[in-house]
Amino acid sequence: MTKNTPIHVIGGGLAGSEAAWQIVQAGIPVVLHEMRPVRQTEAHHTDGLAELVCSNSFRSDDASSNAVGVLHAEMRKAESLIMASADRHQVPAGGALAVDREGFSAAVTQTLMDHPLVTVERGEVDGIPPEEWGDVIIATGPLTSPSLAQAILDMTDEAALAFFDAIAPIVYKDSIDFSKAWYQSRYDKPGPGGTGADYINLAMNRDEYYTFVEALRTGAKTEFKEWEANTPYFDGCLPIEVMAERGVETLRHGPMKPFGLTNKHKPDEKPYAVVQLRQDNALGTLYNMVGFQTKLKHGEQVRIFRMIPGLENAEFARLGGLHRNTFLNSPKLLDNRLRLKAAPRLRFAGQITGVEGYVESAATGLLAGRFAAAQRLGIDLPPPPPTTAHGALIAHISGGHLADEGTGHQRSFQPMNVNFGLFPDVAIPREDGVRLRGKEKTIAKKRALSERALGDFANWLANQLLARAS
Repeated sequence: MTKNTPIHVIGGGLAGSEAAWQIVQAGIPVVLHEMRPVRQTEAHHTDGLAELVCSNSFRSDDASSNAVGVLHAEMRKAESLIMASADRHQVPAGGALAVDREGFSAAVTQTLMDHPLVTVERGEVDGIPPEEWGDVIIATGPLTSPSLAQAILDMTDEAALAFFDAIAPIVYKDSIDFSKAWYQSRYDKPGPGGTGADYINLAMNRDEYYTFVEALRTGAKTEFKEWEANTPYFDGCLPIEVMAERGVETLRHGPMKPFGLTNKHKPDEKPYAVVQLRQDNALGTLYNMVGFQTKLKHGEQVRIFRMIPGLENAEFARLGGLHRNTFLNSPKLLDNRLRLKAAPRLRFAGQITGVEGYVESAATGLLAGRFAAAQRLGIDLPPPPPTTAHGALIAHISGGHLADEGTGHQRSFQPMNVNFGLFPDVAIPREDGVRLRGKEKTIAKKRALSERALGDFANWLANQLLARAS
């Protein structure tokens, strides 16, 4: 294959779009295959590239002490299309980076459609790509079409892993009662494009909270099909009613925690629980219910969520839903360049590899694109060091999990957001000869991990430039 032979990318989500972008930045053409609108999925609503099907938040943008914020910063250093589009279409969200979902998708779509080295082909790839395609990145996401998923399973002779992912409802802002609601970010923390008053907050007293939790626990839920019955949930995206079933106080220490918030309508009365709504579009007309992903039936959602003070007359632009996601047993099947061991011309990226979250998915697309481009240029590109956020994700995907003796099956492997627990430990310097303890130690450690990661990632990028120049 020559530099002018295109690399094929299957899937126009965040991972596939980022992979395509990274490849064309190396001067190599791409054919990007997206099956929508020829074939739709259970979760998508448009035919746009990089459509956000769940939350509109890319989570924390704090690169000094938060692992996902570090991943944001690393991607920006690598000139990520996903991050550039997110930055252009951000909406206020406290310390998080949230985006206008339609503007974000439109920006990614237009950028790729306009690029002279990108060809977008609409239609389903329903089997293993033909040999004549050469290098291929499969970034079809957790909603991979059944025919392609089965073809992958047949090739790997590996049982698929799966988990349920739930979607939170979206509320029309003008249907919220602001005699009860107020604007505030937790601890008044401003974020990118924010003011420190970026969320709509709805307070509950103790009796209201307990009544609400009981309604969640007893409300009618979506019935699973027989083949779905034993599919686990991803712990980072549990339905609100599943959290409620784990204990009456669980939600108060999760998505409904009242800490760092003061009800401006009753400043002397501490809320027992608080529901937060985050801006979902640039116009500020739509707000999503943070942490309220659900498998409640639609009628029950309207009834129960209108029990929340301030949402008595709420109108919903979208109700919550549930879909089944699939992912590979990546530590067994993929190497540390994201290649399928059984067929190295095939690379995988995105949630199908076992990362969880928009940014993590895009980051694996960034890596897969750079690995594929480097190989086409005859460069042996090593993965980023595990001290970086990207390298920590690669390590998670390609190894480091408990295995059953004899079979080698990675029984502990499950979808994972980036977190500092995936990073190698770091030494924390003493201050004035005194060893730090408690909260001060935790803060110092996070800052040290962040600083090391960004420095090591910058060096990894610089070495690529040197290799390409030589």
